[in-house]
Amino acid sequence: MDILGATLRICVDDLETAVPFYERLTGASALRFERGGVSVAAVGFFLLMSGPEAELEVLRKVSATIAVKDVDEAHTLLTDLGARVVAGPLATPVGRNLIAVHPDGTVYEYVDRRG
Repeated sequence: MDILGATLRICVDDLETAVPFYERLTGASALRFERGGVSVAAVGFFLLMSGPEAELEVLRKVSATIAVKDVDEAHTLLTDLGARVVAGPLATPVGRNLIAVHPDGTVYEYVDRRG
């Protein structure tokens, strides 16, 4: 499995206030989308999320988003290593993802850019 990078997940109260700070910090423009009632802005290596507390409570349980070349390959390796895949692979606005619980209990999202 090729790991291409990781994204820090940050829940914010006000996305409109947070985005300009992270755009200036990273020098990157925000890619915005909505998912499950949550407004999301991807800015560099930061994934900013804002929305209903019930939705954010679930999202806070995911430690980081890990970009991989192929989610199917990640699924196979994670399962072989004893991780428990709890969601996915599923299509997203920019590729596919899955949520896995590692044997130590840490929860990660794995994403690829494949359709």
